[in-house]
Amino acid sequence: MKRLVFSVLTLAICVSGAVVAAETEKQAKEPKKTVVVNGAAPEFKIKDSEGKLIDLKKLTEKGPVLVRLTCGCSGCDKELAYFQAMHKEYKGKGLTSLAIFREPDTKVEKYVKQKKLNMLYAVDSKGDSWKTFQTKTMPTNFLIEKGGKIKSIAAGCDPTGLVAKVLSKKVAALLATEAVDVKAVVDNKQK
Repeated sequence: MKRLVFSVLTLAICVSGAVVAAETEKQAKEPKKTVVVNGAAPEFKIKDSEGKLIDLKKLTEKGPVLVRLTCGCSGCDKELAYFQAMHKEYKGKGLTSLAIFREPDTKVEKYVKQKKLNMLYAVDSKGDSWKTFQTKTMPTNFLIEKGGKIKSIAAGCDPTGLVAKVLSKKVAALLATEAVDVKAVVDNKQK
């Protein structure tokens, strides 16, 4: 019995050592994540649908910027209303909103017209923006304060509007203004 217990413990130690070694090797191969909260926003430029260059650095010189890496899936579609409301409520106070879609140009143009999108947007069907912002999650929202420091990163889809509500409070804090409950704004419109 003692041999069996000893053998099982020895095997467990060997397996856990192998798992730790594999995880360490995996981490060593992955580049260090630099797009983090309180870190500098990455150098980022993209052309809008009309070919005009959007430069994140120039946008953040003017005020805070909300970059939304998104698609047209049903979850992102439901969530879009909250981000459009946030843009509408804060654009006059200095917020710039930029939606970057990972869909074909023709699909995005049709979507933009249908949804009456009223913010800056661009198309990146190859996903280079996701590499630049070091994320694979769609959608991911990056709130960048004036000057280029990342204030918040919110990843994942939330069609209930709670993520947008939290981001709205952070935007309001950056703009030194009263927070707007964008969830309530949209929910009231849908009634």
